[in-house]
Amino acid sequence: MSNPLSDRINSLPASQTLAMAAKARELREEGKNIIGLSLGEPDFNTPEFIKTAAIKAINENYNSYSPVNGYGELREAICQKFKRDNNLTYNPNQIVVSTGAKQSIANVAQVLLNPGDEVLLPAPYWVSYSAIAILSEATIVEIPSSIETDFKITPEQLEAAITPKTKMIFFNSPNNPSGTVFTEEEFRALAKVLEKYPNIFILSDEIYEHINYGTPNFSFAEIENMYDRTITVNGVAKAFAMTGWRIGYIGAPEWIAKACTKMQGQITSGANCIAQRATITALDAPVSEIQYMVDEFHARRDLILNLLGKIKGFKTNVPQGAFYVFPDVSYYFGKTIKGKTINGASDFAMLLLEEANVATVTGDAFGAPDCIRISYAASQDNIKEAINRIATLLA
Repeated sequence: MSNPLSDRINSLPASQTLAMAAKARELREEGKNIIGLSLGEPDFNTPEFIKTAAIKAINENYNSYSPVNGYGELREAICQKFKRDNNLTYNPNQIVVSTGAKQSIANVAQVLLNPGDEVLLPAPYWVSYSAIAILSEATIVEIPSSIETDFKITPEQLEAAITPKTKMIFFNSPNNPSGTVFTEEEFRALAKVLEKYPNIFILSDEIYEHINYGTPNFSFAEIENMYDRTITVNGVAKAFAMTGWRIGYIGAPEWIAKACTKMQGQITSGANCIAQRATITALDAPVSEIQYMVDEFHARRDLILNLLGKIKGFKTNVPQGAFYVFPDVSYYFGKTIKGKTINGASDFAMLLLEEANVATVTGDAFGAPDCIRISYAASQDNIKEAINRIATLLA
C-alpha cells in the first residue's frame, strides 16, 4: 500500500531540537547520565506571584472557553506592555493571544502566504520558521551569515535576496540560535531596503527581548514606515519561565489580527483560560521582577564562553541575548574521533551525545551547517561538567 499520508506532512521535517531531546531521554532511560543542553527552556520555576494569580483564577472558576483572540483584560495588558517596553501603540483589536508564540507565527503564515510565495529567512533561524513556511506551501529563501559577521545579514544581502515573489521576511532578535541582537541602527538600515518593496511583510519575533545583556531591544515596528507591515510576536515562555503555560501573542495591523482570529477559531479557539489570567499578572509586573533570571543567564553566558574558549576548534562570538551559544565547529569536520568520522554538524552533535553524554543541537536545523547550538539554560554545575566532558572527549 502506498503511503496514505498527505504531501504536506511528508514534506515537513521533524524538529531537530525535539528529536535530540527525545534521543537524550532514551539514553537516560538506559541509565546514562545525560546533561541536556539542547532545549531552549529556562530551568527556573515560574515566579511565585504568577503561580498565585493562576491559583486565584482557578478559585474564581475561570473554566469556560475564552474569546478566540484572548480575554479583553489580557489584550489590554499586552497593549500596555507594548507601550511600556517597546514604544509601540496597539489597540486591543490588534492583539491576538495564542497557544504559544509558535501558534502565533503559524497563524500569521497561514493568513498571509500563498503557494509559491517566497519567505526570506536570515540564517541562522529558529527551526520552526522553515517548517511553518513549508506548511503554508511557501518557498524558503535563506540569507546566510557567519560567526565572522556576528550572524547578522547586511542590507546588500537583503536586497540581493528579494524577488517579485518575496512576501515575508522573519526577523528574530535576540536570536535563537545565535544569541545575536540587532541594534536599532542595523534594523533601520535593513528597513531602508524594505521601504522600496511595499508588498513585503515583516514578522518580528521578540520572544527573548528581556533576556538581553546590554544592547537595548529595538522593535522593528518602531520604524515609522514599517509599523503597518510588521507583525510583532512575543510571549511569556522565555522571560517568565512559562514554557508549558503556552501563551504567545501578536501585535499587528487590525486586518491581519482579524484574519488570525478567524484562523485560530477553526484550529484551537482561545488559549488556556487559567494561563491567560496568570499572564495578565506577569505582564503587569515591572520587568525588574525577572531580572534575577537575566542576571543568572548572563553569568552562565560568561562561564560557558570562558570554558569553550579553552577547547581547540571551537570558534565563538559573544552573544548579546537569549541563552544560547552557537560555536562554529567545522574544525572537526573530516576528523575521526572514537572511530566515528565527523562529516558535519549532525555527526558532531551525535558524537557529543553518545560519547560525552551531552545533548546539543546540530546547526543544520538552523540553516548554519558549520555550527551547533548549546543552550546554557542549565545550572552552572551542569555547564561546567558538560563542557569538561566535551573537552575530555575532544582532547
